[in-house]
Amino acid sequence: MTDTATASALPLFADFAGVIDRALDALVAAGTLPQGLARSGVTCEPPREASHGDISTNAAMVLAKPAGTNPRALAALLVEELAKEPRVASAEIAGPGFINLRLADSAWLGELGLIAAKAGDYGRSTVGGGTMVNVEYVSANPTGPMHMGHCRGAVVGDALASLLEFAGHRVTREYYVNDAGAQVDVLARSVHMRYREALGETITIPEGLYPGDYLVPVGQSLAAEFGDTYAAAPESDWLILFRTRAVAAMMDMIRADLAMLGIHHDLFSSEAELQASGKVDAAEQWLRAHDLVYDGELEAPKGKTPDDWEPVALPLFRSAKFGDDQDRPIKKSNGAWTYFGADLAYHFQKAQAADALVDIWGADHAGTVKRIKAAVAALTSAENGTPKPFEVKLVQMVALLKGGQPFKMSKRAGNFVTLADVVEMVGKDVVRFTMLSRKPDAQMDFDFDKVVEASKDNPVFYVQYAHARIHSTLRKAAAEGFAPAAEHVALLGEEELGLIKLAAQFPRVIESAAAAREPHRVAFFLYDLAAGFHAYWNVGNDRPDKRFIVAQDGALTSARLFLGLQIGQVVKNGLALLGVEAAEEL
Repeated sequence: MTDTATASALPLFADFAGVIDRALDALVAAGTLPQGLARSGVTCEPPREASHGDISTNAAMVLAKPAGTNPRALAALLVEELAKEPRVASAEIAGPGFINLRLADSAWLGELGLIAAKAGDYGRSTVGGGTMVNVEYVSANPTGPMHMGHCRGAVVGDALASLLEFAGHRVTREYYVNDAGAQVDVLARSVHMRYREALGETITIPEGLYPGDYLVPVGQSLAAEFGDTYAAAPESDWLILFRTRAVAAMMDMIRADLAMLGIHHDLFSSEAELQASGKVDAAEQWLRAHDLVYDGELEAPKGKTPDDWEPVALPLFRSAKFGDDQDRPIKKSNGAWTYFGADLAYHFQKAQAADALVDIWGADHAGTVKRIKAAVAALTSAENGTPKPFEVKLVQMVALLKGGQPFKMSKRAGNFVTLADVVEMVGKDVVRFTMLSRKPDAQMDFDFDKVVEASKDNPVFYVQYAHARIHSTLRKAAAEGFAPAAEHVALLGEEELGLIKLAAQFPRVIESAAAAREPHRVAFFLYDLAAGFHAYWNVGNDRPDKRFIVAQDGALTSARLFLGLQIGQVVKNGLALLGVEAAEEL
């Protein structure tokens, strides 16, 4: 194998960030640069134009002014230092002071060896520093099975949690059970109807209740346990009992639905338990002690004031102080908590056990983002003045289509398409990858015909096919007596090096995607890598000397097989983060 003795165990771009840092250290030691210059703005990344080289750095541009020198003059000195690195083939100054590096082949071949050495850990990072991130996602009302409206947020949240862990964070996956609102009373009344039905009564589900057949087993279970005790009893006798049993049954169903997608939460937090525990009241007292809640009157509605408008004194949170449009009530005039008040207390609880928070919400909640971000900023900065990082990621709804037309399925849920039905039709991997194939805030069409199509236009097939194609080639090669081997990789040419350069972006993608809280970046990268692999493969269709298996050249064949094996490893690592199987056969 080409000599890579000077290479590091770090991924290539992280390694060369160190090379640049050491070159700057040399200039400091020589007295060219002053001590103590902040280097946090120095970058090490691919140039925007591939023709400009392999690595670009803005070091001279960032440091020239504080160093009291000219960017191009500093760049010239830095180029001299960088040229001493054996893996740098050339270093050039571009524009006002950017530096572009072209790397020797040994640098890229060394990266191929690093992929082989790290295997499933290639791309894993420590950039998260062990900080604890709470990722709350799904949090659907516990009133029925999961439907496709929940699916996208569930997949985005789960993939984000895996990505953050891979990038060096500790993660708590949390589900907030909204079991204290009016909707669970409606659920209890709906179950009572099914309970009476199980006792032999003919029922008609009135409008406003949940009509789905999924409540039939819950009613049957209650009938078996209690007989006709509550059939004619007043609501006050059975509402709490039926509500508790119904929510428990729905959460069992929701967990089972999520498991079909490979999703499991670490923590289920109950809104009802939060309020019953007194933590909401405690949060109000804490907020008052820190002058974040006061008793005041809401402003009159803008425009024409209603005839029955009367100002009412309510406990108001000072959300305007933190960027909201106005202060918000945390209680209603009857003393009940507003949804915002309960949500505020819930986030207060979460923030005490995490260094950063991420909420995955449906786009229909966009109107409450500003106020809850204001609340978290207030809650987490009151002690030391610095708020904890908090982000809300909004996901748009998914339109279900078949052949381009709106698709309707049998609705055991009564009025919506269940996630379980969709997973059973097309499979977990198709659902998960498709949900990540577009930015979450973009509208998405889920066409049942297209998501199972064996074509380049179907991202999940295209990526999985790259992995399967590699393993098919490895099996065929083994049958012909060939095996991957690293010792001949110096025989690889420009086309093969191009594939390595694509794969080498993976660690950078991991870190940038984790920092931006955007797991779809991994899916986009995998599609690009698969496209690069398929393009390379297709060259061999026309040129036998470019195929992976060249029968008359065992050394070259073993090198290309080694390359394919590592490209497959990177695809597998990326798919694992997305919760998608790296199929070896399709």
